[in-house]
Amino acid sequence: MSLMATLRGWLCPDKPPSQMTGLRDAVLRGWFNKQAGELFTGFPVGPGDVLVDVGCGLGAHSQFCAELGARVILVDADPKRIEQASARLRALPGSPVFDAHVSLCDPLPVPDATATRVLCTEVIEHVDSPARLMSEMARIGRPGALYLFTCPDPQAEALQKYLAPPSYFAQPHHVRIISRDEFAQAVEAAGLVIESRHCYGFFWSIWLAFFWTTGISLEEATEKSFQLPGQPVLDNWLRTWQSLLDQPNGNAVKQALDDLMPKSQLILARKPL
Repeated sequence: MSLMATLRGWLCPDKPPSQMTGLRDAVLRGWFNKQAGELFTGFPVGPGDVLVDVGCGLGAHSQFCAELGARVILVDADPKRIEQASARLRALPGSPVFDAHVSLCDPLPVPDATATRVLCTEVIEHVDSPARLMSEMARIGRPGALYLFTCPDPQAEALQKYLAPPSYFAQPHHVRIISRDEFAQAVEAAGLVIESRHCYGFFWSIWLAFFWTTGISLEEATEKSFQLPGQPVLDNWLRTWQSLLDQPNGNAVKQALDDLMPKSQLILARKPL
């Protein structure tokens, strides 16, 4: 399970400081906008939508979409994550309708033309065939369906190449670095039309670079849901970033740094009618 998939726990009620800071950072970039009814700017979700969350992880994105009224279909290769995400949805008021599948996504266990919304965040860098996964996601969307894809940005991945242990760039973690052109080409090759492109997450690029200095393994940190108190370098980075965002022009600085070294690249696309 990837780092960013684990950090989807931002919406948990017992968020540790890193997740609180990360959630604030994400909202400033356009994520989790309940007032607008959007998971991300330009990706509205509401009653009547069927959302398939491919590689759902802990299910924070799916939880948000279910709260907006969508029917959710969870898909993940990890049975533990599917159970955790399912428990999260079952705990919501009103018992939202959802389905859950343990699957390697080749093929996706979803019929043709099922989804009005397809979400796939921080997954394609893990799979053997991004083209095959993209084709499957295109298959399950209805005509006019809206797609939200993210994957690590090559700028931040280049930094981690210098700092991360070799296991970070091996199964089950990242098996490839995807350039921005390759990302767009994979989406278009699946027959989808790109509507907009974005980048975000400088905060996490630097957090991860600092994380490697702690000597904590990625597996151990994942088991602890990245609740890592008592690590001065991480604690100080959280305080620095919070202080920046508190400044009158802090968000403008954040946006510039997000563009300089984003943790992730994001594509919004649509299936033609």
